[in-house]
Amino acid sequence: MKKKILLSVCLLNLCMELAVAQTLFSPNRELKMDFSIENGRPTYTLQYKGKTVIAPSHLGIELKGEFQRREFNEMDDKNEGSPYSLMTGFAVADSAFSTFDETWTPVWGEESSIRNHYNELAVTLRQKETDRTMLLRFRLFDDGLGFRYEFPQQKNLNYFVIKEECTQFAMTGDHTAYWIPGDYDTQEYDYTVSRLSEIRKLQAGAITENLSQTSFSPTGVQTALMLKTDDGIYINLHEAALINYACMHLNLDDEHMIFTSWLTPDSQGDKGYMQTPCHSPWRTVIVSDDARDILASRITLNLNDPCKIEDTSWIKPCKYVGVWWEMITGMGDWSYTWDFPSVQLGVTDYTKAKPHGRHSANTANVKRYIDFAAKHGFDAVLVEGWNIGWEDWFGNSKDYVFDFVTPYPDFDVDEIRDYAKSKGVKMIMHHETSASIRNYERHLDKAYQFMVDNGYPAVKSGYVGNIIPRGENHYSQWIVNHYQYAVEKAAEYKIMVNAHEAVRPTGICRTYPNLIGNESARGTEYQAFGGSKPYHVAILPFTRLIGGPMDYTPGIFEMDISKYNPNNHSHANTTIANQLALYVTMYSPLQMAADLPETYERFADAFQFIKDVAMEWEKSVYLEAEPAQYITIARKAKNTGEWFVGSVGGYDARVSEISFDFLDKGKKYEATIYSDTKETHYLTNPQKYEIRKLKVTSKSKLKQYVAPGGGYAISIKEI
Repeated sequence: MKKKILLSVCLLNLCMELAVAQTLFSPNRELKMDFSIENGRPTYTLQYKGKTVIAPSHLGIELKGEFQRREFNEMDDKNEGSPYSLMTGFAVADSAFSTFDETWTPVWGEESSIRNHYNELAVTLRQKETDRTMLLRFRLFDDGLGFRYEFPQQKNLNYFVIKEECTQFAMTGDHTAYWIPGDYDTQEYDYTVSRLSEIRKLQAGAITENLSQTSFSPTGVQTALMLKTDDGIYINLHEAALINYACMHLNLDDEHMIFTSWLTPDSQGDKGYMQTPCHSPWRTVIVSDDARDILASRITLNLNDPCKIEDTSWIKPCKYVGVWWEMITGMGDWSYTWDFPSVQLGVTDYTKAKPHGRHSANTANVKRYIDFAAKHGFDAVLVEGWNIGWEDWFGNSKDYVFDFVTPYPDFDVDEIRDYAKSKGVKMIMHHETSASIRNYERHLDKAYQFMVDNGYPAVKSGYVGNIIPRGENHYSQWIVNHYQYAVEKAAEYKIMVNAHEAVRPTGICRTYPNLIGNESARGTEYQAFGGSKPYHVAILPFTRLIGGPMDYTPGIFEMDISKYNPNNHSHANTTIANQLALYVTMYSPLQMAADLPETYERFADAFQFIKDVAMEWEKSVYLEAEPAQYITIARKAKNTGEWFVGSVGGYDARVSEISFDFLDKGKKYEATIYSDTKETHYLTNPQKYEIRKLKVTSKSKLKQYVAPGGGYAISIKEI
């Protein structure tokens, strides 16, 4: 009897311990997370240096009722207290603490090694009414928090459909936000800087026209979302390891300042089809009182699985030029002829067509780019518009748009292949799918084999327009799975992928480093479509680049687009020095010199920086940072020991002040500085720049003027 009483007391004490808040500290103890169950609802808070950054926030998932067990079918799936809810009725069944510390080597990246150090809390929850189990896994790093939902295989939860994920991020005030509208199909928006309370009234003006877009809420925004509190704490909300799940947006309750996750639905309105065992992506909260730490964070990569490609020797950073900008500006065209009102592959006979004379991807022009690449030391040439079908590729809800292997009559595949090889230049394939997912998957193996046979080690894929199957969204679970399938299939053929208009990256490039770049944001082409805001490139590293590198396609030297196309009166809101700096501040292992060869010949001295700048980095040092105002980064090249510095600004002129203490002590260097002048302005005098050389050491300092919309770039070599 005494033993039974003692056992009961022990069990009671255990239950009481599991019911109270559990605390997890970061390794440096500056971050503190508390987890608790409040009236059956999982709840967490996050503090940084004693200040609350995430107020009490609920966690949970709402299920769609019709896919549950038979005995629950008669219940109302709109009732949050029903078995269709994984939000309430929970008790803690178990919890476990652990720590992890490793250093791993990326195939490519902003440094040659990355430390992955965190403390973990895994909480197993049991829902008494349904006898279901859900595990919440929290990882607290020195620079932020990652957590996800895990669903073990179990009798009462096997196949299920997500109606909505209800993860909350409760803000502590009316913070400043750097945001773009929530949208199921595009991230190609300029950023708005405003208070959280202003998002609703500014949302309509922030939604600008795109070829495919679906906004969902007047207070919906996209991640990675950058925030700043009034007392100077920077907060970044995002997700990591988006695999077999819908992309997460955030919807703001602007009365209580609470963000709630909002998953992208499929064509049926469902948010996710799941089978246990399974888990969600990680939800991430990066926190610091120094904006530079946000840029330096590697949480997104660390929350992804290690590399799954055994031999990565074929994955190589790449600097390229391409047949692209002349079509973007309108001086050339992707199509070959105007003879056909429509095209049917296999039926339309291009040999009988009269060329309209504007087709840019012709053999002679491509060879001109190959010559330019070889002369100036570029690795590769991209060619868009080489394959048949561009005459009616967009806007017709057309399934069979391209076959990805048949060239136009004026594009000689064999001649270009052999010519590029003779010049030591690689070719980059272009696959525009016109958002016809099914068609691309039908042709994928044949298209990748065609690339292998003709010496194309990398592909730029595109998903412009509304998704086919009709009714699907670019960021739904099914389409996210397609992007992943294309990357994994490419790895089988040893092909690198640069996906445009795909879902924004979430660190998957660690697991599949052949995903060498993405667009998934408003890129340089918008400088020819009316221009982007001057502070755009001073926000992107805090938002879009948190998930992985961007193929931003910098290097525009001619800002007056009418010089290329008299009918296009756009103006690129940037300066030449700003464009040079982007090769350092907008990290990517895939960098394009996007302007025309003849333009670079006019500015040969400035073009030298693009030729010199490295593609592989040993170390990165974040010197200055403030969202939408300025970013200054120094990076050390692998193998050579050379350093490169890039600095970009926003709307206002400023003086950048940096120290060269990142250089090795006791050594002398020559710094070549490419900068704006006092006369430079992104609107009135964008091509004004100066180049000067200085002798520097680790003790040197620099004060450098940055014009409105401007910047500066520095190459540093040891003497």
